[in-house]
Amino acid sequence: MSRMPRLRRIDALVLVLCVTVLVACLGAAGEQGRNRAKEAVCLANAKGLSQAWLQFAEDHDGNLVGGHTGAGQWVDRDPAGATLVQKKEAIRRGALFPYVGKVEMYRCPADPRRQDLRSVTYRTFAIPGGANGEMWAGYTRAKRFSDLANPARQYVFVEEADPRGIQIGSWQMNLGPKTWVDPLAMWHPQRTTLGFADGHAETRKWQNRSLIEWCHRAMYESGQFAFSMTPPADEREDVEYMAAGFPCKSIP
Repeated sequence: MSRMPRLRRIDALVLVLCVTVLVACLGAAGEQGRNRAKEAVCLANAKGLSQAWLQFAEDHDGNLVGGHTGAGQWVDRDPAGATLVQKKEAIRRGALFPYVGKVEMYRCPADPRRQDLRSVTYRTFAIPGGANGEMWAGYTRAKRFSDLANPARQYVFVEEADPRGIQIGSWQMNLGPKTWVDPLAMWHPQRTTLGFADGHAETRKWQNRSLIEWCHRAMYESGQFAFSMTPPADEREDVEYMAAGFPCKSIP
């Protein structure tokens, strides 16, 4: 007789534990599902931008849209201390916007920076400098679509994590020594969405811990971040991948 209440208590504890685990699993599954949904939207946005970029070139006799930020470029440059409204207006003033038509397509829905009052950022994507963007040493810019040797392999949009609260200029890397200059955004854990010159988009999963940690500092610890990073000799897979797909006309 004395054992029955104890058995019931154990059964009750097991039941509570099972329910707790089930709720936790459902919550985790729900969060994972939301993250996958955001990644899918980000991928669709990168594809939409890439197709708009391609259509611009087709409509302009093969000339590429300006990949810098400023008047006449794909997006205008945000004024100093710009509000979220002003940053959206800078997108609308850009030369690519008539081909895109939606401000929301310029950002990843997983990008949390527009909620950071210290560093309001709306636009997630940037164009690499070699795609008629900001001048940089180590390559000759592509100014026409015909300058790109392999459009299916060369990316023209990247998710960037500029820690200054404003996506300034173009995304850059050093092609000679193959080192990093600007950080990538990894709002999908350890993955970045890329849009390519033939109009498709992919999500790249990064392999090297040095790159992941460096980009995470730009994303979450901007005060501890320093631009430019040389990866260790045994962590070259990611920088080799991005160097191989960097869009430009030629490398001296």
